Amino acid sequence: MNTYRFTTSSQAETEELGKKFSEYLEPGTLVAMYGDLGAGKTAFTRGVLRGLGYDCTVSSPTFAIVNEYRGGRLDLAHFDMYRISSEDELYGTGFYDYLDGSMAVFMEWSENVPFVVDDATVKIRIEHGKGDTRTIEIDFPKEISF
Repeated sequence: MNTYRFTTSSQAETEELGKKFSEYLEPGTLVAMYGDLGAGKTAFTRGVLRGLGYDCTVSSPTFAIVNEYRGGRLDLAHFDMYRISSEDELYGTGFYDYLDGSMAVFMEWSENVPFVVDDATVKIRIEHGKGDTRTIEIDFPKEISF
């Protein structure tokens, strides 16, 4: 696993980092995102979607559990695991159907589903600093450059 560490100082910079990160996504990529409420997980994902060619409203799928984005360079499923507390609950969301290798899958609140995360999973940790500053650490299975 290769670890990359970045600091952003605005939501726009967090989105721009997500946009650059999107270049390395492939069908079947599973991304586990970690960070407190308001850390910037959705902003990062919004940047990823912009990088994949989507020009739509991007919001956290808190109540829907999953938002699907289709028709860009790569299809993407954006999950919010905040209210998931067991593998049975996760199974009931249809989550495992999204792991068929046809799209990228992003999971916010991945700490709630540790049984899904393995060595091949990309891990993104976002920490909120002073003001709009964010520290973003990306563990990626292969070498990438920004």
